[in-house]
Amino acid sequence: MTAPNRATLWGETLVDELIAAGVSGVVLAPGSRSTPLTTAFARRNDVETFSQLDERSGAFFALGRSRRLGEPTALVCTSGTAAANFHPAVIEAHQSRVPLVVLTADRPAELQDSGANQTIDQEQLYGDAVRHYRTLPEPKPQPRALRSLRVAADRAVERAIGTPPGPVHLNVPVAKPLEPTEVPDDVPEELDERAPLGVEGRDGPFVRTTRGRPTLESDAVESLADALSGVDRGLLVTGPANAATPAREALSALAEATGFPVLADPLSGHRFGHDSETPVYGGYDSYLDAAGEWPDPELVVRFGASPTSKVLRHYLRDHAQRQLVVDPAGGWREAEFTATDLVTADPSWLADRLANRLERGDAGGESDTGWRERFRRAEQRHWERVGDAVGSEPFEGAVLSTVASRAPDPATLVVSNSMPVRDLDRFGRPRSADLTVLGNRGASGIDGITSTALGAGSATADPLVLVIGDLAFYHDMNGLLAVERCGVDATIVLLNNDGGGIFHMLPIEEFDPPFTEYFRTPHGIDFEPVGDLYGLEYAVVDDFDGFEAAYAESLATDGTQVIEVRFDADESHRTRERLHEQVCSAVK
Repeated sequence: MTAPNRATLWGETLVDELIAAGVSGVVLAPGSRSTPLTTAFARRNDVETFSQLDERSGAFFALGRSRRLGEPTALVCTSGTAAANFHPAVIEAHQSRVPLVVLTADRPAELQDSGANQTIDQEQLYGDAVRHYRTLPEPKPQPRALRSLRVAADRAVERAIGTPPGPVHLNVPVAKPLEPTEVPDDVPEELDERAPLGVEGRDGPFVRTTRGRPTLESDAVESLADALSGVDRGLLVTGPANAATPAREALSALAEATGFPVLADPLSGHRFGHDSETPVYGGYDSYLDAAGEWPDPELVVRFGASPTSKVLRHYLRDHAQRQLVVDPAGGWREAEFTATDLVTADPSWLADRLANRLERGDAGGESDTGWRERFRRAEQRHWERVGDAVGSEPFEGAVLSTVASRAPDPATLVVSNSMPVRDLDRFGRPRSADLTVLGNRGASGIDGITSTALGAGSATADPLVLVIGDLAFYHDMNGLLAVERCGVDATIVLLNNDGGGIFHMLPIEEFDPPFTEYFRTPHGIDFEPVGDLYGLEYAVVDDFDGFEAAYAESLATDGTQVIEVRFDADESHRTRERLHEQVCSAVK
């Protein structure tokens, strides 16, 4: 007998094949209908399991783990609204190309549309936010059905890690009994002997997929190389990506061959980790507003998703004479609709090929003298003014500057949406330290940020730092349960300005009411008791010196510490405006 009943057999077979296909971790939410899947995962010692009580937080935890590792994490839940709570993380995974394998348990077909308890329509629950969807057949202890199940698992994992990667959804209906209890004659005797392929699978995945990567014909590469070689004023722009895109070595080679400055988003994998020989610049969010009097860039080569910086996006819209967007999936990731070329090719492969076809200086004399020097001087003046402001003017950007400059090497840094990621973009100075900087910029929501960070931290031994605003912290306080439950240590920097500080950047700020009550939305919550609730060390600091000391102590201390730094959102925004004006005046 291979299993006590068909539900157990089905769960064990599906889990066995998912692990063989490359799933190394799973987040399990409690529930009854998912018992066959949960039991099968829990009994394996070759997969890392994480128990999460809240499905929404659990899904973002899986997202963070997958984003940090670049490989799929599985998610398991019971039927009903539990599956719906996965949806926000599924959307983020879709938008930001993070591989996930979502397994939703479901009631058998005869209970659909019957008013049965905890039964909803789970068919295509996530719409087009998944790369692949299938409702599996109900368990059948038959040779072909078991082989089909294994093939379905392999296909799902392959779609999750394909080009582009993303979430996949397998809906798994199953009837009682759900527990591994004996059901006479439910599974045929000696099924494993009569159907060894279905029951035991193969050594490795049941179906091996040979993957390729998108490349270009030689004449297309030559054409692009010719376009770059005739350019005096060019730029390389790297947007958000889950890993350095292109690879750091490939980008460095292309920058050296062209002489083009690199404008690196903090989430691109290129703001940090390069030596001083690669011209990586990060102050553009300030000084490009003064670049209207500069000569226009003749050619821009852009990798990754759309940059975080609105200033940069608008600069490319208004000034780039030709803009090449390189995307391995051929996706359109340029919302200003002014790009002139879409290049469907693997970014690292293309950067290597172009660099090999160019020699330093081929791009023209201006790029190595006036053009590149213009950016170098602007960078220098930007960071001089930021350095003067950090420590002397208490504003949120000073915290992000310090977090990035003093994070250990290596470290994983996760930044929340709204102001933290924007402040890191403007005030996070490039450095050679190997910092992996992550953020949920696919859909740019503020839900699940804490869980995403803790999921990323679970995937590495590197120190973990999370910078999060108060509203995002409030949204995902449930996620803090993973600190102890999943054994993750972190330094959590909580920027508390009592509401949505980002709305100070919008014209609605001038209209109050309704600005304060319906946009900035001050909440007045005292977060300090959260430390006692979740067993965390909690410190409140009121000045920048206090933050620096608390941050240094946390990085040197085991366990998880929350450092709450309180700010006035309006004052912080006014400081940003003053610095912006000073930088723009200095670089004109």
